[in-house]
Amino acid sequence: MCEDEPRKRRTALAVLGVMLLLFAVLSVFSFTGARKQALPEAVTFGRYSALDGRRVFQGYNCMGCHTIVGNGAYFGPDLTDVYRRVGPAWLSAFLPSAGAWPTAAAVRVQLQDAAVAAAAGTEAIDAYLERYPAARERIELRGGHASFMPNLPFTRDEVGQLVAFLRYASELNTEGWPPVPWPEARAMRAQAPAGGVATTTAAAAAPAAAAATVAAAPAVDAATQGAKLVQDLGCLACHAVDRARKVGPGWGGLYGREVKLADGSTVKADDGYLESKIVQPQAHTVAGFAAGVMPSFAGLTTPEQRQAIVAYIRSLGGR
Repeated sequence: MCEDEPRKRRTALAVLGVMLLLFAVLSVFSFTGARKQALPEAVTFGRYSALDGRRVFQGYNCMGCHTIVGNGAYFGPDLTDVYRRVGPAWLSAFLPSAGAWPTAAAVRVQLQDAAVAAAAGTEAIDAYLERYPAARERIELRGGHASFMPNLPFTRDEVGQLVAFLRYASELNTEGWPPVPWPEARAMRAQAPAGGVATTTAAAAAPAAAAATVAAAPAVDAATQGAKLVQDLGCLACHAVDRARKVGPGWGGLYGREVKLADGSTVKADDGYLESKIVQPQAHTVAGFAAGVMPSFAGLTTPEQRQAIVAYIRSLGGR
């Protein structure tokens, strides 16, 4: 038996060596391109990198509420494939003003951006909603209503970087994660009050219908028309009707006040200034607020609509 011990020892060492070699080969194989995994440095959204978006995601501690590939908390929705389901325009509309769910008009505003339209593959709202049915579902069931997520002070660049990161997460080979949930539409319809939710078609057509109403209505009713327009366009996701600060300045008492701008100058919040902010919001940045966050509503509003919105702001008080 003593003569067999060296042979058994050699055999055991040989088996161990084969196992170690097999482990090393499998470990190397798991990191090769055979898995076809997306890399954050290779995924972009316009000029924004997913690598920078990951830093933003971590910097705001988004995983304190959300889950990515099974990691994180479950207070908010799983974000692993949210880009694939709702698309870049919906995310670009939601992230800067997350305190309210985007309306169809808010998504249409984002599709005016060439980078967003290129990533979405269309600049038409109907085609977009066909391509991203989860965006349609969210607009129909929640558009314009408050959400549980707070408005975070994202800059325009941070929004783009986050969209790039969420695009990267959607391109990961997660091998089936997350599991398909019970249809959200069924659950939300069960909770939604009767008659309290507009359809996508109605939401998308609301600005045009409102324009016709404004044009036909007497001038004294312009503020009422403006109140409906700011709801349809999703303006109240970023602006409060009092002096409260949200993503943008509050409208309460704003009309006629001197507004301090980021360049140190001041301007009176009169009709001309307010209309110019709707058409060219980047021309003047209010002091204390991030530049480049508000998109232009020039293509989504008529002159009559803009006058009605200004009339509504005037009705909220001021000099």
